[in-house]
Amino acid sequence: MALENLQKERLKKLKNIQSLGIDPYPARTSRKQSIFAARKMMGKSVSVAGRLRSLRPHGKITFADLEDASGKIQLLFRQDTVKNEGYDFLQNLDLGDFIETSGEVIKTQAGEITVDAQEVSILTKSLRPLPSSWYGLKDVEERYRKRYLDLLMNPEVKETFTKRTKIISAVREFLDQKDFLEVETPTLQEIYGGANARPFKTRHNALGFDFFLKISDELYLKRLIVGGFEKVYEIDKDFRNEGIDRSHNPEFTMLECYWAYADYQDVMKLTEDLYQTVALKVSGTTKITFDEHKIDLKAPWKRLTMKEAIKKYAGVDVDKLTDEEIKALLKKHNLAPENKPTLTGVAVGFNRGVAIATLFELVEPYLIQPTFIYDFPKETTALCKQKPENPDLIERFEPYIAGFEIGNAYSELNNPVVQKEFFEEQVRAAKSGDEEAHPMDTAYLEAMEYGMPPT
Repeated sequence: MALENLQKERLKKLKNIQSLGIDPYPARTSRKQSIFAARKMMGKSVSVAGRLRSLRPHGKITFADLEDASGKIQLLFRQDTVKNEGYDFLQNLDLGDFIETSGEVIKTQAGEITVDAQEVSILTKSLRPLPSSWYGLKDVEERYRKRYLDLLMNPEVKETFTKRTKIISAVREFLDQKDFLEVETPTLQEIYGGANARPFKTRHNALGFDFFLKISDELYLKRLIVGGFEKVYEIDKDFRNEGIDRSHNPEFTMLECYWAYADYQDVMKLTEDLYQTVALKVSGTTKITFDEHKIDLKAPWKRLTMKEAIKKYAGVDVDKLTDEEIKALLKKHNLAPENKPTLTGVAVGFNRGVAIATLFELVEPYLIQPTFIYDFPKETTALCKQKPENPDLIERFEPYIAGFEIGNAYSELNNPVVQKEFFEEQVRAAKSGDEEAHPMDTAYLEAMEYGMPPT
């Protein structure tokens, strides 16, 4: 039956309900138990409510399945026991309706826990049929545009949503117990910054001024470190005006935390401890499955420098290669290095450090178990401190799981003179056409000039 005809049938039933003097959308219910609780009350009277997920009439009896957020239970309606002609009322119901029913919890001959319904009332009449429960909701675009249907028809998606909430709660608990202070930074910013990304722009009508949606929390969190806080974090939305794929979304949730008097080695330990603690809290185990991979989040995680990883997984010792040999490798694997700003100007053409970081792309698919990749070439970012014993490298790491980069951390640059040079180079890059270049942020520089501790 076409969707239009199905909706017409439901509208007819709506009018039938109203003609009986019954409000199909009452303001209150008398639900006493969740379905999860009711299933444990064998032999007792319960009052439950939820969405009808199946309706199976068999002459003078009808079986149904009722679902709420806590679970599902079978209902049994008998023509001779449902009060106030309630059995005849069942013909006005459809899958997807919300109802309320009361009765004794029994176990059928088939061993199914069931409410032997004595009363039934409508709570919400649904006017549109749910997607077929047999075929489910499979169209990916429809699922993501209509998340409510995705949740209704695909229980594993609902489980993921629930687990996500528990994860964020556990992350907060972990950081709070380590004396990190949760803070909020502005979403509307006069100057965006903290990452190389194109921003969203919005207009403040009352002020007659354009603002940008934050692309990162970084520069405002660092201001708090300047202001005397030693451990701060924020979990909130950031916005980047870029493409969409499996690992990129224009609006996304990010955790950033800053820790005074610590360095990147300390934050590696913090990161692996966080993942292990949260996994145990939420799932009771550090072992998870992602796609076809079985992964163990237990600390400590593997640690490899970027050059060690390239040598181990790509079979290339970059320190023994000439620039021309690295160029040939990039060409062989169809890899194109980005032009990156450096402390000596915007990189144009070949840059050895950027080229080495580009070769690292060959390694990423092999990093399935949790792994820290650290000690990047200095050309990959100018927001990070150089290693004292090797100025060609910076104190930066990225953790990887299942081939995905899941974070990024530095021993932070806190030299305002160098920071100004970086901003100036970014301004030049923007004039040369780099749409993701970092703008000059004089207010942040002023804050840094008051002094930011090692962070």
